[in-house]
Amino acid sequence: MFPVARAAQSLVARGIQHTAVRQAHRQHGPTFHDKYGTMVLLAGAAMFSTVWGYVLTQLKMEWGFSPVGRITPREWRE
Repeated sequence: MFPVARAAQSLVARGIQHTAVRQAHRQHGPTFHDKYGTMVLLAGAAMFSTVWGYVLTQLKMEWGFSPVGRITPREWRE
């Protein structure tokens, strides 16, 4: 291997090792997701259910999509 490539490779490897050691010794505090993740998920599910519950119960929707028996043809006018 060329000396320049070997030096670059060792610098990259050393940087990765330093990063791994630094992260392993770091004190991990609770993140936003650790603190509030469940509450945000439950609030989103409640909001989703409330909005769709309103939409499905208050809008005047016709639930039978088949037009068979509902549409009668008009007489053809010439």
